[in-house]
Amino acid sequence: MPPSPSSGQSTPQARCDSEGVTSSLFPHKKTLPIKRNDAEMLTRQDIQYDLLHCIFSDPQKVYTDQSPGQPVTKVTFCELYVNSLYHSRKCSKVLKDKMRDTPAFAVEFAKISLLANVGRINTTMAFFPEMKTALRTYHPVPSLQRTDGNLQDAPRIKNCLKAALLPSEQKGVPVSSLAEVMQRSRAGMVPPTSVVNLIFIMASNAGLLGRTHFDPPLDFLDLFFPVNIPSKARANAFLWLVFHYIEDGSLPNPFADDYAKEHPGMLPWLPRLSAQDMPRENVDTPEEIEWGNQMCVQRTAFLQKLVGSVEDKKGKDVFKPPQVLELAPRRPRAPRQIYQDGGDEGFRHYAPNAHMPTQGADNIPSEDVNFQGFQPERSMLQHAFHIVSTTDPLADSDEENDEHVRLDYERRLRILNRLRGRPPTPSPPPPPPHPLLLAQSTSVLHHNTNRWRHFPP
Repeated sequence: MPPSPSSGQSTPQARCDSEGVTSSLFPHKKTLPIKRNDAEMLTRQDIQYDLLHCIFSDPQKVYTDQSPGQPVTKVTFCELYVNSLYHSRKCSKVLKDKMRDTPAFAVEFAKISLLANVGRINTTMAFFPEMKTALRTYHPVPSLQRTDGNLQDAPRIKNCLKAALLPSEQKGVPVSSLAEVMQRSRAGMVPPTSVVNLIFIMASNAGLLGRTHFDPPLDFLDLFFPVNIPSKARANAFLWLVFHYIEDGSLPNPFADDYAKEHPGMLPWLPRLSAQDMPRENVDTPEEIEWGNQMCVQRTAFLQKLVGSVEDKKGKDVFKPPQVLELAPRRPRAPRQIYQDGGDEGFRHYAPNAHMPTQGADNIPSEDVNFQGFQPERSMLQHAFHIVSTTDPLADSDEENDEHVRLDYERRLRILNRLRGRPPTPSPPPPPPHPLLLAQSTSVLHHNTNRWRHFPP
């Protein structure tokens, strides 16, 4: 009979050291998914093949069948899990036909799906060598690919798992906690959720399950790691947990041993393996190793061919610049004519370029410029620029009696009139002269008039 634990005899860390169990508090929890390079096969040790074999080969028909439209019957865990995957909304018709026609493939697909269900297989893995996606890696699994079926890739497996729900859960939100599962089970809803969804919940609540049902420092996820616990005992503990949460709690658990019966709520006893006994489990056969190496070579050849085809395509798609036709040589432009201001002379004169050639076949003859003709009006902006660039600020403004200046003043006056809304106010009349000054000016005018008056002879 296994020893009963004593809560006051040792700490979890001391038990870990004495029994040689890998603690769930150690770094292996940070690397839950299996990590391998591209084209590297997953061995039996990686996937814990003996554990999967014990789980899916258990013969006890104690679980309620969850197949829709079927009478209530009891099935094994293998039948329960395979049926749940088969009735998933995301299970394709091709996959269903393969599972129905080849039962061995259905079991292999269920085993790899269980690893994805608990998080050991992440969504970056694929299991067929012709995979082209750069974000995923190919891995042969010799122990689970003994049939000619395609194990799909991890994202498709994950989608199939998430859609594996009970008919009552497909229209609403499925349960997401162990408390909801127990509440439904106590209310008589058996099964309370699908077996796939239950395993998702248990994987996300591994610590809570560890504190409730496991002896420290173990938890739920330790069952799927290469720890020094026999595969048979770990499989029995897993089946005990599934039955405990998915079936009627009033029924005795068929996977309980004497230790679990004496300690209600605790898992069956988990014995320990010695260092000499551990290598005897999960041993790859020579045929599996050879097949895995062949698939690695096939994957490498496929990648080389894929890279070569991509390089050839890039060579064909190299951008070629369009041909540019050569243009005829440009003819030299005529020399620029320079105009100078005449200052106070009031006119401008033409000054030819001193270096301009007088003869040449390619020279364009210049036309005579007549400065006496009509000059176009300038805009206000053009005139302002002309004033700024040509007027001396120290010169007297009375000398700017240009026609453009007069036109500019008229435009400014019209703008001011529009802004004011009326014509300009006339200048006020001069004030009347003072009376005394008016009298003096009148007498003077009278005196002057008499002075020059001619009297008749």
